[in-house]
Amino acid sequence: MIKFLDLKKVNAQYNEEFKKQFEAFLNSGSYILGEEVAAFEHEFGSYCGAKFCIGVSSGLDALQLILEAYKIMEKLHEGDEIIVPANTYIASVLSISNSGLKPVLVEPDLETYNINPQEVLRVITPKTKAILGVHLYGSLYDVEMLEKICRECNLLLIEDAAQAHGAVSEDGRKAGNLSNAAAFSFYPTKNLGALGDAGAVTTNDKELADLLFKLRNYGRRTTYEYELKGYNCRLDELQAAFLRIKLKYLNRDNLKRREIAKFYNDNINNNSLVLPKIGSSNSHVYHQFVVRHQQRNKLKEYLYRNGVETLIHYPISIYKQQAYNEFKGLEFPITERLLNEILSLPINPKLEKEELNRIINSINSF
Repeated sequence: MIKFLDLKKVNAQYNEEFKKQFEAFLNSGSYILGEEVAAFEHEFGSYCGAKFCIGVSSGLDALQLILEAYKIMEKLHEGDEIIVPANTYIASVLSISNSGLKPVLVEPDLETYNINPQEVLRVITPKTKAILGVHLYGSLYDVEMLEKICRECNLLLIEDAAQAHGAVSEDGRKAGNLSNAAAFSFYPTKNLGALGDAGAVTTNDKELADLLFKLRNYGRRTTYEYELKGYNCRLDELQAAFLRIKLKYLNRDNLKRREIAKFYNDNINNNSLVLPKIGSSNSHVYHQFVVRHQQRNKLKEYLYRNGVETLIHYPISIYKQQAYNEFKGLEFPITERLLNEILSLPINPKLEKEELNRIINSINSF
């Protein structure tokens, strides 16, 4: 069976560096917010082109802390509306509702799967204060259009960049430097994945960064002085050490993902499939390689019988989840069409040519 993602195999290439780094960590005696976190924040912030990077405990915490900080800055208030794509992962929406704000769901674009700027314009009201754009599956949202909308409507633009580490816009800026603030997840399956939960916020706003550094660590100003009612959302020192190692290879690994995506596109000739578009830029880092088929479930079963594991991202829409009964009755036909047709194929830097050919042959024979 070709696994959808074999994390043991993916991380095996770093084992010696991990072991050496763990020994140094163990011998340091500094296990919370030490030199490794500070070094990773500097290195990842520089990688993204952002002035500040704040390491936190997960991607959800990164998003939620951004919104809480903006409330302290009085740029957001309880009940304000935040526009977010309907086909995103639930964490994007949880961060909004958990912060006492109102998520306003909009349809994605049928071709890119990312938030549709025209749908955004349609739902803006006087209560709208921000757009939470998601770079879904590793592909950047329409950066130019969302920046234009936010500029003209005086809205905050926040990136959910959890799936887009290293993606580059047409003007050369990286994910994490395309908005007022960006949230990253380093969940183990991500392009830049830790060996546990981890996340970060990047921003060029010093006031926001200062607040985030305090909020993630109980609201501390000094060890026993608490300026804010904060949280315990710190990036783990050991995960920061592992992430520093993997960051060195992120561009190489993203290049491999693009090569695999091109190989898929060049060799899959089953015309009943809709393949993702391959652009000439580096705006897609292929966290997932998502195809569409009108008989998706039959295709998924067929591939499994032929030794290929696939996944669906995501099979149940947020507005049909029990946790969000308040969305009951809402209809998003494009989102529904996508979640009934999409299928994610294996894509990671350690896939071998033989495995890729087997996947492609199985798809072509369906």
